Amino acid sequence: MSTFTTDTPAENPRESRDRQGWMGLLARARPARLAALFPQIPDHSMTRAPEIGTVMVQGRAGGTGAPFNLGEVTVTRCTLRLGDGRTGHAYVQGRDKAHATRAAAIDALLQGPEGSALQRDVLDALARDELEARQALAEKAAATRVDFFTLVRGEDA
Repeated sequence: MSTFTTDTPAENPRESRDRQGWMGLLARARPARLAALFPQIPDHSMTRAPEIGTVMVQGRAGGTGAPFNLGEVTVTRCTLRLGDGRTGHAYVQGRDKAHATRAAAIDALLQGPEGSALQRDVLDALARDELEARQALAEKAAATRVDFFTLVRGEDA
C-alpha cells in the first residue's frame, strides 16, 4: 500500500477554504483594479508561463438536476515561484496574461509573512468592490420588481 504525501501548505481545511476564497476573489477581480492595487510583481520564475485555453462549463437544470455541458469558456492559467520557493497559481476567465500572472504572484505572497498586509491592502479592497457591485445590481433589479398582489383586477373594481 502506497502513501500519498503532499507538500502543499493548505493541508488544514480552514487554510484550504481561505485560499480558495482569495483565489476566487483574485480571479473575479477586474484586471485594471487588481493592477492598481498591486502594481509591482515581485521577482519570480515561471513554472507554467501564462497560457490561454478553454474549459468546459457544466450546468444543472434548475440548479439541482442532472449536469449537462453548457459550453466552453476561455481561461488563462499561470504558475510561478518566488525567490524563496513559494508557489502561486491562478486561473482567470478570459485572455489576460498579466491578470493571471499578477493573481499567481499574490497567491504566492499570501502564503508568507506579508500575507496579512496583502489581505488588508488588496483582498479587502477587492471584496468591498465586489460587494458594492452586487449591491448595485440588486438595487437595479429591485427597482424593476412588480408586486402583483397589489394590482387591481378589472372585475374587482
